[in-house]
Amino acid sequence: MESLLSESINPAAPHHLPGFITAPGDTDVFMWAVGIFLIVSVLAVGNLYLHLHTLPERMAHRGHKLQFEIVAVLGLLALFTHIHLFWVVGLLLAMVDLPDFGTPLHRIAGSVEKMAGVPPEEDLFEAPDEAGSHAAAIDDAKAGGAKREVRGHV
Repeated sequence: MESLLSESINPAAPHHLPGFITAPGDTDVFMWAVGIFLIVSVLAVGNLYLHLHTLPERMAHRGHKLQFEIVAVLGLLALFTHIHLFWVVGLLLAMVDLPDFGTPLHRIAGSVEKMAGVPPEEDLFEAPDEAGSHAAAIDDAKAGGAKREVRGHV
């Protein structure tokens, strides 16, 4: 009875099988190739996504923008919360060149101190022991002459 079952082939079955069907016990090469291709493509798409996601941060870093930290935080918020508005705001903020108000204001303050006869400050963040000596220097300048004329002005 076994010989009868093994020898008879269904007449509707094809006599030549396609190449992607493997014989029993053989390695399925097509499955391995598709699996490797799937892993490589998932890693490539993930790399492309992360590269695109860090675009605003790289733009702000390349331009030495003042708002670099804000753009980086917005990028992280967009990554972890999936709120895409953070990414768009970070991209727009990275493209905008904010003016530097600190440097001109610091120079104006230095010029006004120079005109008033007050010695200019060395650091913006002074140690507590230096703050007392700075206050004493201001008091000495006020006592010595509150109104000194600047050279070239009447």
